[in-house]
Amino acid sequence: MNKPLVVQDGYVFILGAVILAVLAELFLNVYIAVIPALFALYFVYFFRNPHRTIPKDESVLVAPADGKVMGIETVYEDTYLNQECKKIIIFLSIFDAHVNRAPLAGTIKFQQYTCGRFRPAYKDGVGFENERYSIGIDNGNTHILVTTIAGVLARRIVSWVTLGDELLHGQLYGMVKFGSCAEVYVQDNVEITVQKGDRVRGGETIIGRIKK
Repeated sequence: MNKPLVVQDGYVFILGAVILAVLAELFLNVYIAVIPALFALYFVYFFRNPHRTIPKDESVLVAPADGKVMGIETVYEDTYLNQECKKIIIFLSIFDAHVNRAPLAGTIKFQQYTCGRFRPAYKDGVGFENERYSIGIDNGNTHILVTTIAGVLARRIVSWVTLGDELLHGQLYGMVKFGSCAEVYVQDNVEITVQKGDRVRGGETIIGRIKK
């Protein structure tokens, strides 16, 4: 799925801020117009789709989003994997690119949207309480679950794919608008290659490798 430098979901925010800037300059003064103009620039920055070099090795998992690894936990995942697995938690600040990418190529075998609260995305337990969107991917060698979680500012999770779609390695599949969190659940045949505190880049940073 090819996307422009700025994803379409940001156009309404950018255009709205530009219109407010023009109206402020016409009917108020140029100094007030600076405020919405700065917002327009920020929206261009926030809804950016940065170019990423996707690893050619199909056995590696790439980060689903930009951000910081907040933790790696052993949990029992009961919606798709139905087994004990490892969970990689990635926090996205409002300055990170918020487009989401497929960690590995495969078929979407599971899809679930869950309504919930809008607590800060770095808080413990938000994966169970906050609004979230999950997809389960099967690539024949392993199954993973990727969950995007809304935060205190994130009020809409956007998906450009659906159940049964085939995803390419590192393919864009959605985004969450403003600060959020992403969780990747992997089976025990995946060796995790990141640790808590690491900064990752969506579609580019290798977070795991399928064991042979």
